[in-house]
Amino acid sequence: MSKTAFITGAASGIGQATAQQLYQAGWTLALADLDIASLQSSVSQWDSERVHCYQLDVCDQQAYLQVMQDFTSRCNNQLNVLFNCAGILSIGRFEDISTERQQLIMNINVMGVIHGCKAAFPYLKNSRDAVVINMSSASATYGIPGMAAYSASKFAVSALTEALELEWEPYGIRVCDVMPPFVSTPMLNDQQESSPILERLGVHIDASDVARVVVRQCTQPSTHRTVSLQFSFLYRLSQITPRFISRAMTRWLNRS
Repeated sequence: MSKTAFITGAASGIGQATAQQLYQAGWTLALADLDIASLQSSVSQWDSERVHCYQLDVCDQQAYLQVMQDFTSRCNNQLNVLFNCAGILSIGRFEDISTERQQLIMNINVMGVIHGCKAAFPYLKNSRDAVVINMSSASATYGIPGMAAYSASKFAVSALTEALELEWEPYGIRVCDVMPPFVSTPMLNDQQESSPILERLGVHIDASDVARVVVRQCTQPSTHRTVSLQFSFLYRLSQITPRFISRAMTRWLNRS
């Protein structure tokens, strides 16, 4: 039987690009997204025996449990990879973004990951070499002005990844994340606002670049895996330098 993966946020961007690469590699996939029409359209030419689409709000724990059970019942109650990719972003000054929108960012980006891990755990335990891959971000290195709630959500994902990586080790489940800088996806490209940091650093990678790193995590998981040479260098530098240097660099990048 082919390996199995459950991917959220699969209708577009990084989730869709990852699904495409795993599908081409012969995996059996559960693809979930709130936008079921776009999701089904994007995979209309794929083998329906290996691809199963689900409409899913990752904030709805009961719905998550139901679709996970449906998919794994087709796969001997096993799951090789969970990719928590669903996420949202709002760029703008903290005081200009409604509390309701900030709450939604935290619900999708953090609770969506928690719900996914909870739902997948029994089936990951039944599998050999099981891996959870969480979608983190370069903004989990230091809080990014203009993306306060988003940065906070990705710090939370990073912490959850580190904790579960140790906690689930006895079960043989590897837990890791992927940390890209700005990526050319609908989530970023559809933003109404920009930020000085975004303007200075630019957007130099696309969804397929990140997907290749996600696929690597499926077989060679590393707790935090960065994307792009530029950010990989900056991330490693941040791990060995005092915190005030990261603060100074972020302040400099954010200058008007």
